[in-house]
Amino acid sequence: MVQLECERWARKGVNITYQIRDDRRGYKAGALRAGMKHAYVRECEYVAIFDADFQPDPDFLRRTIPYLVHNPEIALVQARWRFVNADECLMTRMQEMSLDYHFTVEQEVSSSVCAFFGFNGTAGVWRISAVNEAGGWKDRTTVEDMDLAIRASLKGWKFVYLGDVQVKSELPSTFKAFRFQQHRWSCGPANLFRKMLMEIVTNKKVTIWKKIHVIYNFFLIRKIVAHIITFSFYCLVIPATIFVPEVRIPKWGCVYIPSAITLLNSVGTPRSFHLLFFWVAFENVMSLHRTKATLIGLLEAGRANEWVVTAKLGSAMKMKSSNKAGLKKQFMRIWERLHITELGVGTFLFSCGWYDLAYGRDHFYIYLFFQSIAFFIIGFGYVGTIVPQS
Repeated sequence: MVQLECERWARKGVNITYQIRDDRRGYKAGALRAGMKHAYVRECEYVAIFDADFQPDPDFLRRTIPYLVHNPEIALVQARWRFVNADECLMTRMQEMSLDYHFTVEQEVSSSVCAFFGFNGTAGVWRISAVNEAGGWKDRTTVEDMDLAIRASLKGWKFVYLGDVQVKSELPSTFKAFRFQQHRWSCGPANLFRKMLMEIVTNKKVTIWKKIHVIYNFFLIRKIVAHIITFSFYCLVIPATIFVPEVRIPKWGCVYIPSAITLLNSVGTPRSFHLLFFWVAFENVMSLHRTKATLIGLLEAGRANEWVVTAKLGSAMKMKSSNKAGLKKQFMRIWERLHITELGVGTFLFSCGWYDLAYGRDHFYIYLFFQSIAFFIIGFGYVGTIVPQS
């Protein structure tokens, strides 16, 4: 479809070319690096990047390129994502809440105060000279976008985020696809932190305050500590205190501060305010996967550099079988939907809830029962869109 569209515009006299690779070496970074080697790129000053499921409006370049033309210090213009399938299921609503907070608060604030923020990997325009000066696209981690953004920032380049320029995209609507995506988004930054820490510390082009911001705020707090603390506190520490009556968690630590943080997360998606309780339970479950992925990235173990393309419902539907599945295949599908780790944690929380109901005094069982149910629902595969098989 893309090739035919390019040929149609070429016949009209538009300077347009269709290019693909013969292999997947280096994954996305490899594709971008290969694309930049074509002869026609030398005639260009800027490169716009979109993932396959992104649909920019016709005026996208007219609204982004002027920032690069009129300010030679700008290396990147990042647009906001808008989700066409946010209402597809409860899981996509949860993702919308998290990503809207990321764009509305994290990206918007960082851009407004001229602080560092990461490239989101798509829906952005780069100045090619900045890409080349920063060393181009590298495939040493699964977050080539963040890697390039940090290296460009260390060279003194600045970024701009445009919240009013929105590009339509699709959220993963099956739990399997979402889990692979979150593994990459959590493992990649941790692995990149391991590889770039000394490069950031020894850099002489940026101020000490920018180094602290990137190392402490961007990496340690947001990309590493947040995942580990969320899972450890809500799924291990709180349940464990039930068996040790001498240990009391103060209300400000287990109720007030978490409630304030939760309310702040509703800023980006006011229409989903009534889903906050479900969002908390869902995020606590996902913190299990993010913590595991973060540790894999930090230790550079096993799946640290595993790249699995995030399947969207459109491509998943194409893989469905048109034949009636036999009993063995049906059993395999049921088995694939089971997530043993989630079921194990859910059983642990459920047991702690019963113990607290019988012997506790802090009423933690209300939270523990609700959170264990969330683990069971995801553990048995009843979250996200169930792709039909026939």
